[in-house]
Amino acid sequence: MSVVSGLLSNALVSGAVLALAGLGELLAERVGVLNLGVEGLMALGAMSAVAAVSGTHDPAVGVLAALATGAAAGSLFAFATVVARASQVLCGMALTMGGMGLAATLGRPFAGQPSAATFPVLPIPLLDRLPVLGDALFRQSLPVYVAFLILPLFLHWLLFRTRHGLALRAIGENPAACDAVGMKVLPLRFAYVVLGAAISAGAGAYLTLGFVPSWSDGVTAGRGWIAVALVIFAGYRPWRIVAGALLFGFVGALGYLAQARDWGIPSAFLGMLPYLVTLLFMMLPALTGRGRVAAPAALGVAYYRDQR
Repeated sequence: MSVVSGLLSNALVSGAVLALAGLGELLAERVGVLNLGVEGLMALGAMSAVAAVSGTHDPAVGVLAALATGAAAGSLFAFATVVARASQVLCGMALTMGGMGLAATLGRPFAGQPSAATFPVLPIPLLDRLPVLGDALFRQSLPVYVAFLILPLFLHWLLFRTRHGLALRAIGENPAACDAVGMKVLPLRFAYVVLGAAISAGAGAYLTLGFVPSWSDGVTAGRGWIAVALVIFAGYRPWRIVAGALLFGFVGALGYLAQARDWGIPSAFLGMLPYLVTLLFMMLPALTGRGRVAAPAALGVAYYRDQR
């Protein structure tokens, strides 16, 4: 495998975690709910996936366990923010701190141990033989294909090519008007917050069953916060989220290459570099005055039907 092919392959493997987490957060924010608990959801998903495969040795079971855990935690968050109308910011912070603490406590028996099962590589026939790009793009595990192709393609179609997607975006902009024409605002908000939470937890499952692969306290390393910021500065669009995640992965892969070839760059700086470059990239539209995208008008605002 050439240097270019290796860099691109590692970028996809690393960026897939962020892409999945960001796409999950996108669903919640498009219906007007700001979920700052992505870091906690990823930690819970990562821990539950490792725990599940320790007994079954099947990564599919690990993913299902992570999705179920994320949906359960997301249901609690959705009940608090959508039904009880508590502060979305405070509930999100509670989900992050509580999720990370619970994952660290329950995950102690698995700390430092390699995952009992990992995702196998699924090469795409013929395409995997292409020079340079074949090994990088078409010899990946299923979650990478889902993160960079299947899920963003589906979400783009759902949000921007269907009446249902138009309804979801409208709920994020003006829930009172949607309620007035008969849309089920609260059930749709609840459902998509839960679905987004499950996908974010699935990102944690891929982290410990594909990218690392092992469980340790702090394994998410702030990726949940980067995912939240990425959604905002990517203009709430799936393909821009994927592009930002790929950039994060590429810079991280470049750091690994620098360490392997001993370029003389401090390891602490290389570890910080992916976060720094990604944040600078996301700040670029604001600094240049181009590409500004307003958040959904009702983002972070609880909806009271009697006040419409």
